[in-house]
Amino acid sequence: MGKGGGCFPSKKKFAIDMPEQDPSNPEGVSSNLDQNQLTSTSTTGQLKIFIIFYSMYGHAEILARRMKKGVDSIDGVEGVLYRVPETLPAEVLEQMKVPQKGIEVPVIAVDDLVHADGLLFGFPTRFGSMASQMKAFFDSTFHLWEQQRLAGVPAGFFVSTGTQGGGQETTAWTAITQLAHHGMVYVPIGYTFGTEMFGMDSLRGGSPYGAGVFSGDGTRKPTETELALAEHQGKYMAAIVKKFSHPNDSRN
Repeated sequence: MGKGGGCFPSKKKFAIDMPEQDPSNPEGVSSNLDQNQLTSTSTTGQLKIFIIFYSMYGHAEILARRMKKGVDSIDGVEGVLYRVPETLPAEVLEQMKVPQKGIEVPVIAVDDLVHADGLLFGFPTRFGSMASQMKAFFDSTFHLWEQQRLAGVPAGFFVSTGTQGGGQETTAWTAITQLAHHGMVYVPIGYTFGTEMFGMDSLRGGSPYGAGVFSGDGTRKPTETELALAEHQGKYMAAIVKKFSHPNDSRN
């Protein structure tokens, strides 16, 4: 991004032929939204929630898989797992002893986002905000932002941090800006997990912003409570997406 450039790429890198600005629309964003963009994108009757994550050492991926279980438990809704592209060179990853990723979970393409009825993004923290790999993915969604293709889509977050003070809340709430610029609808879980949200007898990641895990030095595994919270978030998001798609259905 260029200095002071807001959402627009640096002019030193891209030559953008911008039309004369409309005073009522200073950012030049298309206002001709197809109303279908604000309703379900599914044509098969099965709603899809994309669970998109970056996971260096596997903690966010473990939450994502459990979250899919929660999504899939709601009739008519399916969770689909995706990774975002890696941005670090292979030799750097090797030096950091990062495990190789399997091919079971595909890497998402930016244009695939428009096919989701709901989105859940998971990532580790870096100094209290999302990892650069996830930020690079959001940065690549410029053309979707330009046309507001994701406006009205429900979305949420889940995170992984090394310590209790490492950003369980800030990592999620600093990411909300990404949703706001796209016009997406942020769906936190609040305290819908019940009494487990107030437990003080053991370490637990997660917050009203979304599920979370403490990774420690990388060897700590998620507790059953952390996994249950991830599953709950999947169920909760699936119920919200279903309600958005069928607002007049008394069963929702």
